[in-house]
Amino acid sequence: MRPQGTPQQLEKRRLLAVRLLKEGKKPSVVARWLGASKSSVSRWRETYRDEGKNGLRPKPIPGRPPRLSEAQKARLVGWLLQSPLAYGYNTDIWTLKRVAGLIEDRLHVRYHPNHVWRLLTGMDWSCQKPEKRARERDEKAIAHWKRYVWPHIKKGPQV
Repeated sequence: MRPQGTPQQLEKRRLLAVRLLKEGKKPSVVARWLGASKSSVSRWRETYRDEGKNGLRPKPIPGRPPRLSEAQKARLVGWLLQSPLAYGYNTDIWTLKRVAGLIEDRLHVRYHPNHVWRLLTGMDWSCQKPEKRARERDEKAIAHWKRYVWPHIKKGPQV
């Protein structure tokens, strides 16, 4: 699992580890205190010894840069918290295709619906399926059945 935090927070974490090691703390104690692995703490110590403070700075993230900025993602979250009905859809369910259309219409960035899923999971959103219930559902009758009928039908332990 990757550590959480901004690159600057992670750099501070590495520098704190080095400072604690300089104070004489054992790598296992530092690792436990920072929530890091012992091997990471040892690696940070070696990097600091070889390259100094600059060696612990954040490295650029490899790969293609994200298509949406953090500000755009924040705007998208605000839109998704509203109902799809507010955007002219006839049901109250956000689908990947609808989110892709929203991004393209509002932010002028084109995403394939399958890639919208990666974007949303990267923003800590998850799939939510609406519960389907009959309009005729009678909650009082269900509660009565669960309380009085079900206990008599339910199998008990075999004696």
